[in-house]
Amino acid sequence: MEAARKLKTYEDLLAIPEGVHVELHAGELVTLPGGLPEHSRVQVGMSRFIGGPFEDDSEAADAWWILPAVDVRFTRHDVTRPDLAGWRRARLPSPAGLRPIDVVPDWICEVLSPSNARHDRVFKARLYAAHGVPYYWLVDPAERTLEAYVLKDSQWLVAGTWDDTAVARVPPFEAVELPVSRLFFPRPPA
Repeated sequence: MEAARKLKTYEDLLAIPEGVHVELHAGELVTLPGGLPEHSRVQVGMSRFIGGPFEDDSEAADAWWILPAVDVRFTRHDVTRPDLAGWRRARLPSPAGLRPIDVVPDWICEVLSPSNARHDRVFKARLYAAHGVPYYWLVDPAERTLEAYVLKDSQWLVAGTWDDTAVARVPPFEAVELPVSRLFFPRPPA
């Protein structure tokens, strides 16, 4: 009889050398390749267009923390590192010094790549829905698209899909216009 598999925990994840992108999915360590420049461009764009208006250092009631690639623990055996995650400051007064963050984000954005698209669309979408993340965005640099989902009754509903020709108002950040093309590198000249 095969020995029972020991589920990994955050302590096992911490034993991995610094700089290796690894997450904990259902008790298994999953190593992911580093992102391409297109991936980083989306993170920078989101930080500018979403983080700027919503994450300034004000004490406003609607202020957010928008953080790239931080460890978020959903269960003892599920720790992800979303490309971007956001918390309303009313729910997370300060993330300083927290590793992992045990407060479920109010918004998560994953940037798709060939190595992770299926995982982000299936495993992470289910995990985030099961734990009540209210808003989930998927950005695809290759297709130059943004898909936004809103959680209702534990199911993802499409809030909208946009391509790089759109200027969008996307929940939960509909107070600002998001020029979708500015999330991506300029198209090469024809």
